[in-house]
Amino acid sequence: MKTVRIRELHARTGELVRQASFHGQILVTDRGRVVARIIPEKDGDRVPYFRYRKPSPEFQLLDDSGRTARGTDVTVMISEDRGDRV
Repeated sequence: MKTVRIRELHARTGELVRQASFHGQILVTDRGRVVARIIPEKDGDRVPYFRYRKPSPEFQLLDDSGRTARGTDVTVMISEDRGDRV
């Protein structure tokens, strides 16, 4: 188990949070006293919610009716916007 001082946590937060998956629990101390723990997520391989989400029956009916527009692909809009700034 790794231990870091609160000052080190402040300076290297992102790095230490990522390291928690390798070290397991990381204890954070302030003047020699444990004040917090960084604990890795146990089920980090879960499938994101939006990947398996299904539209509601009401939305599916609306979508099938053709009254919803498909709009512009947002990646095209972002690329065009970035192209203007280059």
